[in-house]
Amino acid sequence: MNFTLNNTPTTYDGDPERSVLTWLREDRRLTAAKDGCSGQAACGACLVEIDGKPVLACSTPMRKLAGKRVLTLEGFPEDLRRTLGRAFAEKGAVQCGFCTPGFLTRTKLLLEQNADPAPEEVIKAVRPHLCRCTGYVKIVDAILEAARMLRGEESVSFHSGPPRLGSSVIRYGAYERAVGSHVFTDDMHLPGMLHGALHFSAHPRARVLRIDIGKAMASPGVKRIITAADVPGERFVGMIVPDWPMYVAEGETTRTVADVLACVVAETMEQARTAAALIEVSYEVLEPLIDPEQSEASDILVHESGNLLAVKSIRRGGDVEQALHRSTFVLTETFTTAPIEHGFLEPECSVARPDPETGGVHFHTQGQGLYHDRDDVARVLGLPKEQVRATMVDSGGAFGGKEDLTVQHHAALAAWLLRAPVKVKLSRPESLRMHPKRHPMRLAYTAGCDAQGWLTALKARIVGDTGAYASVGAAVMARAATHAAGAYHVPVVDVESRAVFTNNIPNGAMRGFGVNQAVFAMEAMVERLCKAGGFDPWQFRHDNALDQGRMVTTGQVLGRGIGLRACLEALREPWERVRKSGRAGLSCGIKNCGIGNGLVEECVALVEIHEGGRLVLHHGWSEMGQGIHTVAAQFLAHELHIDDLTRIQVDSDTRYGAVAGATTASRGTYQLGRAVLDAATKIKADLQQGGSLETLAGRTYEGRYLCTDTAPGGEPGTFRSHVAYSFAAHLVLLDKDGKVQEVVAAHDAGTVVNRQMLEGQIEGGVLMGMGAALSERLRLEKGHLASDKFRDVGLLRADAMPKITVIAVDNADPEGPLGAKGVGEIGSIPTAPAIAAAYYRFDGLPRRTLPLEPPVAPVQDVQSPEGDTSWSCY
Repeated sequence: MNFTLNNTPTTYDGDPERSVLTWLREDRRLTAAKDGCSGQAACGACLVEIDGKPVLACSTPMRKLAGKRVLTLEGFPEDLRRTLGRAFAEKGAVQCGFCTPGFLTRTKLLLEQNADPAPEEVIKAVRPHLCRCTGYVKIVDAILEAARMLRGEESVSFHSGPPRLGSSVIRYGAYERAVGSHVFTDDMHLPGMLHGALHFSAHPRARVLRIDIGKAMASPGVKRIITAADVPGERFVGMIVPDWPMYVAEGETTRTVADVLACVVAETMEQARTAAALIEVSYEVLEPLIDPEQSEASDILVHESGNLLAVKSIRRGGDVEQALHRSTFVLTETFTTAPIEHGFLEPECSVARPDPETGGVHFHTQGQGLYHDRDDVARVLGLPKEQVRATMVDSGGAFGGKEDLTVQHHAALAAWLLRAPVKVKLSRPESLRMHPKRHPMRLAYTAGCDAQGWLTALKARIVGDTGAYASVGAAVMARAATHAAGAYHVPVVDVESRAVFTNNIPNGAMRGFGVNQAVFAMEAMVERLCKAGGFDPWQFRHDNALDQGRMVTTGQVLGRGIGLRACLEALREPWERVRKSGRAGLSCGIKNCGIGNGLVEECVALVEIHEGGRLVLHHGWSEMGQGIHTVAAQFLAHELHIDDLTRIQVDSDTRYGAVAGATTASRGTYQLGRAVLDAATKIKADLQQGGSLETLAGRTYEGRYLCTDTAPGGEPGTFRSHVAYSFAAHLVLLDKDGKVQEVVAAHDAGTVVNRQMLEGQIEGGVLMGMGAALSERLRLEKGHLASDKFRDVGLLRADAMPKITVIAVDNADPEGPLGAKGVGEIGSIPTAPAIAAAYYRFDGLPRRTLPLEPPVAPVQDVQSPEGDTSWSCY
């Protein structure tokens, strides 16, 4: 068939049912259109233009191109592509950037039809697209800005000023991501590269009797099929406990449908997947354990060590039963939360190749722990760490879901065995099946307060389903316990959390790391106590809020730099405007910065100075849309008075030895910032001897941050469990039908490093919190996915976006880098409980589960001060 591609006549005589997206990416190396949903037409990342109309390339067969005119983002007129890319970069509409090329394509088509769209027209146009990072606010802003640029009302040049602290300097690499020229892992194509596809267990619990690879091995293009017997080193991996087998062997019992039995390596990905489906496995199917309380009581073992992974207990302040008995108001409730899919737009992918420099393997990872990934891969290969190099490729979103190994060790082992480059990637259904999710929990709470509204005691028992493998489940459930009292000072605490194995898909890290569930429960108790005692919800929270000299759940007595009350005070005026509406809800949130709890945390930054005053900054953190590259470069530029951020190149690669832990616990800004400032101090000391950056060319400066002074517990006031905490207070206003209309999010983020990125993180967190409240749930049936469709996990689209107002409370952290601290997780934590509180006031019905039951008819329809039913926070 004949057609034109980017204005060039093109002929195709291959499989007519092959997807347009596969052909574009694999044959033509046009990679701006992304594979986010594997042909499910669910995410919009693959959008192309065919005969002037928007078409999803992932679900369009090649036969439909006959006689057509196909245009991808690479084929846009350069001035148009530049204008659109700059609008998105300048307005902060790019975070991870994986979805952005699809939005740019949609923007072109929209503005050709409507040069001056209204915001609601933009929202309608982009509804087919998913973005998990931004919350859509700045995407809409960017499209409106692009329209103004194309109408000649705005300049098309960047307006980013000097990268000083607090400025909204454009995100590092934002333009390249927007126009599709940034290389994600699946965009990599190496000469002679082979492709790997995994074969998963068909059952959550079954004895593997035989794995027959005969038919698969005879399939066209197959080079090798790898099973457990081929692993030269240690077969088990894990973030904390190495209990997750890379492959389940014949004779062993599977623990989850996330288990892998084999990897087929072939010349093309299509050949590998075809062959993987031909592997025949004989099973003895066994009944799975799918409920954590059933599992803990069962004689059937998920793991030989038992079904209880970990217990975390915190008891302080005296006898909780006596404290509750003395309380004026005491309430008991039980809450449940659902497993949630992260919804990052880029599925897992890794590319590995033999490394001639070391005689080992060099692999590219999009994971969240560069050095942990390297160490696990080295153990699997049976090689010393020095022979394994890991390069971090900026990720298309993660939110905790890429902490565990999924494909990295499979790609590395295949490359090692075949002595060739190998790419292994997951399809969207495989991604849903394999990576750990947010923990579903059962939280039994009893809380009390006195007649004046002072909290007196909390008793909590929390059980979490950690799924089939440990992942970071023990730490997640410990964090639920250490944050069980939420953002409040409670004198007497008795908390216990339990992480229990089941045969469900593993549960692990997700934005908030167990705190979201605990805060939801505690905030619901606060609402119930306010109603029982007739207390004002704002005043009750302000009275009991954590502050200097008060204790968090663990017993740590807080020092300076606690901005929670300032957050509440920032909400006082909008709360007073809407509190009588019967539609408004408040919530507070807290999130630790740093892992803490006695663990040593280390971070190194290396700054190379090159000719012309150009700098290269090496670190070990993962850039996954949160902006760690930008923040690090901005700290360095601020300290060295560099006015052009493009003079600083940033990367993450184990080759350079800039060690760091996993990108988790909202600690990147804090720890890398401290290390960068340490390096900058040494550079400035040399500059004071005379000369300039140019005269220092050829030198490398090391900066280091080391934390050794936290503890898991002790007598109150004698220890600190974390070096810092982030705090927030959210106000939610519903419309007359019970839909979320406005969210006002006040955040203590320490000193603001980049205001636009701060807003973007909070806006994205708010929408993620809304999703948890309204729709997000990964449905399982007896350990199996009830659906492997991306559109069925409940992610919110642009038409769900409320008006979001972000208030940054200026509150420097006394130990943070120039007063800064992390905000990566806190934005998602208070939103769901604030919506639950608003629902409670709307219809009077208490809610005990996430996601929430939708509101019913309001208790009463209250007129606003303007004399109608249209309420607004401002």
